[in-house]
Amino acid sequence: MGVRLPPANLEAEQALLGALLANNKAYERVAEFLEPAHFADSVHGRIYAAIARRVENGQLADAVTLRNVFEHSGELAEVGGPAYLAQLLSAMVGIVNAGEYGRLIHDCWLRRELVDLGEQVVNRAFGTDPDEDLPGKEQIEAAEQRLFDLATEKATEGGAISFERAMAHAIETANAAMQRGGGVSGLPSGLRDFDAKTGGLHPSDLLVLAGRPGMGKTALATKIAFGAAKAVLAENTGAKVPAVVIFSLEMSADQLANRLLSEASRIPGDRIRRGEISQREFDNFVAVSRELATLPIMIDDTPAITLSALRTRCRRIARTRGLKMVVVDYLQLMRPSVGTRPESRVLEISMITQGLKAIAKELAVPVMALSQLSRAVEQREDKRPMLSDLRESGSIEQDADAVMFVYRDDYYLKQREPKIAAFPDEGKFQQAMERWQADMERAHNRADLILAKQRHGPTGTIPLFFEAEFTRFGDLDTVHAPQYGD
Repeated sequence: MGVRLPPANLEAEQALLGALLANNKAYERVAEFLEPAHFADSVHGRIYAAIARRVENGQLADAVTLRNVFEHSGELAEVGGPAYLAQLLSAMVGIVNAGEYGRLIHDCWLRRELVDLGEQVVNRAFGTDPDEDLPGKEQIEAAEQRLFDLATEKATEGGAISFERAMAHAIETANAAMQRGGGVSGLPSGLRDFDAKTGGLHPSDLLVLAGRPGMGKTALATKIAFGAAKAVLAENTGAKVPAVVIFSLEMSADQLANRLLSEASRIPGDRIRRGEISQREFDNFVAVSRELATLPIMIDDTPAITLSALRTRCRRIARTRGLKMVVVDYLQLMRPSVGTRPESRVLEISMITQGLKAIAKELAVPVMALSQLSRAVEQREDKRPMLSDLRESGSIEQDADAVMFVYRDDYYLKQREPKIAAFPDEGKFQQAMERWQADMERAHNRADLILAKQRHGPTGTIPLFFEAEFTRFGDLDTVHAPQYGD
């Protein structure tokens, strides 16, 4: 068997450079995806870079001007001299073929990168490189990440679409909203006022739900996930129903299931854990579990999951059964892709949010990521969260299509209960107690979902119903569809 050489097409490289030198307008056909590093011959890459610099600066790039450029930099001999530049012109087959030559060159580069990746995978597996001695699973993740980077870097597909096509898609979306009623063009969340404000959960959107510990972020996110799953089940009657996937990095699948069953059956979770339930409550618990089991929900409780692993699992689910929504609980517990070494925690979170947005766009599904807030909230008189309270990185605000905060006034009011020792006489204590009780009554069973940023719609506060005993969210009034356990 002969020696195998790396994939290359030097004739296509010469033909493309000749076409570019003959007519600089040919550069427009390849500029979007072709770079100097994609050329197999480094001399061709340097000539292409020189052509690109001049064309992008509005200057003429031909054999004469390039000769002056390389003479000035002292590189003329290294690129073959004036004779080679003239030879490239003679290698031109046709300007109209420039795009095709560019794609051939890019394809050869991709193949060389795949060969290099294959060698890395083999060497890592054999353990020949002590600096790359990763466990087997991490080696798979690193290879998948490299493949993903190759698939998305300067792709020759995609680009701009016609305005006519964009308008047709906009009309389809508006028609879907009209057919559903209530202005919901996306996936319904099960919360009427939220859907009215946002139009539902939209494909390709990254939504961030943030709050301080104890506010009920997980309960609200799972409520929305269950509402979406019920809508998916109602719209898909076939055997293969697309899934809503919850990546629970903080709680185990059993703990999350127990919480969801507590909410749906209206039995406090601590009583379920202690076994302090009657036979009738247990029968109701089992009946509700059977009903919930029909919903197309999947739970992945891998702790500290990496971005590349999460992407791979989402792709697998999308390929095997279909995917409708992703929930990540929560952002700060994720790790960046294997093989990346961010210099700071801020950069790490930035890489994760950008990766989640990329997943949302690639798979055309809404991704909801939960996030912690900084302690700055606790140090203010007004405890209502703001965008500046997002923990660790402003890139969360930048990358997200919507940022929401869950806030419960009664959580902080409980901490401000008047103490008789703080008042000089009983009368003033009674007045303070009455004011506090009135405030508690107003805040009882109420939560606010603060929509602080929405790229495609208005911001504002959405009032929600909240039962602390079951950590259960719902619409504030009774004009809504029946819930499990109602």
